[in-house]
Amino acid sequence: MFQEMMAVMLRVGLFIVLILSFSACESGSPIVRSTAIAPPAETSLAVETASTAMEDENELRRESLVYTGVIAYGIKDKAVIEAMRTVPRHEFVPDEYQSQAYANHPLPIGYGQTISQPYIVALMTEAAELEPDDVVLEVGTGSGYQAAVLAELVDQVYSMEIIGELAERAAADLKRLGYDNITVDHADGYFGWEEHAPFDAIIVTAAPDHVPQPLVQQLKSGGNLIIPVGPVGGTQTLWRVRRVSEDEAQTENLGAVSFVPLTREER
Repeated sequence: MFQEMMAVMLRVGLFIVLILSFSACESGSPIVRSTAIAPPAETSLAVETASTAMEDENELRRESLVYTGVIAYGIKDKAVIEAMRTVPRHEFVPDEYQSQAYANHPLPIGYGQTISQPYIVALMTEAAELEPDDVVLEVGTGSGYQAAVLAELVDQVYSMEIIGELAERAAADLKRLGYDNITVDHADGYFGWEEHAPFDAIIVTAAPDHVPQPLVQQLKSGGNLIIPVGPVGGTQTLWRVRRVSEDEAQTENLGAVSFVPLTREER
């Protein structure tokens, strides 16, 4: 870790030296520029160095989050920890909140929605008890961050988002980042996605006031539904609903949480 931090400091120092050198050159005789002239090599190197330094900084911030906001909070599943270490949360956070991309709390993403607290993402993912060949349904794509974490762990993720603009943006971001095992649909997730059911697990990232039975019915036997339930502005509870047979399900209280409400399509 110390060596990584020193490397970042050296890169940042080089960037500052290059910028100062370039500024000094500009302060001399006037330079006539045109679009036909290629930028100075120093400029390209400075931009490349700054980009590398920023990526290194994000890696350090992400690693710190994993230790202080995931492992320290009790997450033990090694595969989940590695997924949290891998997925670049800053790629799903709006520009104005980039400085908080690796803070352990939710952030606004527009349209009254949020990107979830990293610990909660890890907790829900661990509670789903996933296997590499699983097929998972996510209700509430939002930014796409939870879907990306799931995609690191399972064979296929189907994700539903009722807000069209968010569905389009998340799908584009996930494609840009190379997640080809995620399918995003603009739809009301309350009724699930029967075309691809049954699912090994279902994760709901917004809170209804009751457990939607269509989601329970679309679980495989032995599958888990991870869902926050409760009133808007009131106490919500995170539940694990395990379907133990065709006609029976068991529930487990995973603790108090706070989520945005599950948005429904007007009928």
